[in-house]
Amino acid sequence: MTFPIAQTEEQFDAVAEDEQALRPAVDALCRHLGIDGDVGRFAEGSLPVYAVGERHVLKLFPAVHLDEVPVERDVLAAVQGRLPVPTPEVFGAGEFGGWGYVHMERLHGASLRDVWPNLGDEERQGVARQAGEALAALHAITPPVAEPADWGGFVAAQKRNCVARQESRQLDPFWLEQVPGFLDSVDLGDPELVLAHTEVMSAHLLVRDGRLSGLFDFEPAMRAAREYEFVATGVFLTRGDAAANAALYDGYGQTVDPRKVMAYALLHVYSDVAWYLREVPTAATSLDGLAEHWFGPTG
Repeated sequence: MTFPIAQTEEQFDAVAEDEQALRPAVDALCRHLGIDGDVGRFAEGSLPVYAVGERHVLKLFPAVHLDEVPVERDVLAAVQGRLPVPTPEVFGAGEFGGWGYVHMERLHGASLRDVWPNLGDEERQGVARQAGEALAALHAITPPVAEPADWGGFVAAQKRNCVARQESRQLDPFWLEQVPGFLDSVDLGDPELVLAHTEVMSAHLLVRDGRLSGLFDFEPAMRAAREYEFVATGVFLTRGDAAANAALYDGYGQTVDPRKVMAYALLHVYSDVAWYLREVPTAATSLDGLAEHWFGPTG
């Protein structure tokens, strides 16, 4: 049994949600691995991910994303038991039926994305502080990934293409015209590079009884400046809540320069500032004001 052909993004997009095409190969993979239990696909995620019973998860990587298998596998192995928040144990990884897979432990808890809107201020700050503690521990681990090999070259390339990229994503000209001057005003220097998850957001965190019970989805991990990490937390976790940001930085053990984070929000691999503005609206009229609103501990 094989998975559908997905050598390109277009081929993958055509089959990514087609359970009639995917499920027979998923069942065959379960038999190959010797695992059983009710199989159910998680609703979210850019890649197909399936729960198998209460203990197992299979994350699938089409051929076009095979290079991400060793990243997820190696980073999960490197962080296992070393963070204050549980991460999935890796049971195995490889290729099957033309696709890659990572077989990992299933974590349990409620999605923080669903829980966050109903939390009180103190509860939000408590969860944010725990996230900061997890990031401090993560950033202390020697990165098992080498990409990008040339951080300075990566940043320079992202700068060159920044305005065109944001324009293609329908960022308002009001903001676009501020981008070159803002980036020129921020000294990104020669930072220490850390192991960054890069997508620590509420959708990738589980919570139970007020405690974070899981952090997952490590395939976008990379060596990065520490400020790069806080793009996702500011927009998709604390969501402009200054007190929660302050608690997160308190858990992290240091405050992060909001202007540097804003610069990386523009330069991020998946940057889409127009989307960020829809997610976390602002009354700010400058990128400096936006930096403080999204990433500052004072709002």
